[in-house]
Amino acid sequence: MIRYDTNLAAEYYVLSCLHRIGIAAALTLGNKKGVDILVAREAGDAVTVEVKGVAERFDWPAGNLGSRAPARHFVALVCYEGRIDDPEMPPPRVWIIPFTDIDPFLRDYPGGRRNVSRTAVLNQGAAYENAWRQIDPAIKA
Repeated sequence: MIRYDTNLAAEYYVLSCLHRIGIAAALTLGNKKGVDILVAREAGDAVTVEVKGVAERFDWPAGNLGSRAPARHFVALVCYEGRIDDPEMPPPRVWIIPFTDIDPFLRDYPGGRRNVSRTAVLNQGAAYENAWRQIDPAIKA
């Protein structure tokens, strides 16, 4: 079985998209930090993005999902739709959800496992798909 650095690929994909639409963003480094990307909208106005990536059409693990500033935090859900190993695949699907809106998509399971439900996102999250404007309302994406 081939292992993929799915979350790293997802973080760089989101970072690339942000730069392509004119948003100043920087990748943070470290593990288990809850902030993957820092976005500077204007001087003194920054928000954070937590990226969750999956290679297949699965739920996104969310056991460490959290924020100290929920109103200034976003969750980017990236799915490679089972084709992460194909560099010619279409872009992955991405949903940008404000952290304050994430609760309806969360599912808790025995043993303390928590996921963002793919089914819930597909059924109720259409407004968040490719919603880059959530991160910076000044952009036209």
